[in-house]
Amino acid sequence: MDITRAKQILSSSSRIDVTYHGVPVWIESCDEASGLANVHDIKTPHETVQVDITALEEH
Repeated sequence: MDITRAKQILSSSSRIDVTYHGVPVWIESCDEASGLANVHDIKTPHETVQVDITALEEH
């Protein structure tokens, strides 16, 4: 995924399915300068991790 699409998903009012290495995640924020996004596993919303935006996939 690229930063533009990640920002579109983040600002969308619709639910858009995104995965990180096959795990469904929710994008909390993204940083264009670093190319990183803060995401959490849908099943464990209290555990946020920072990942490379290019590793995210839209389904």
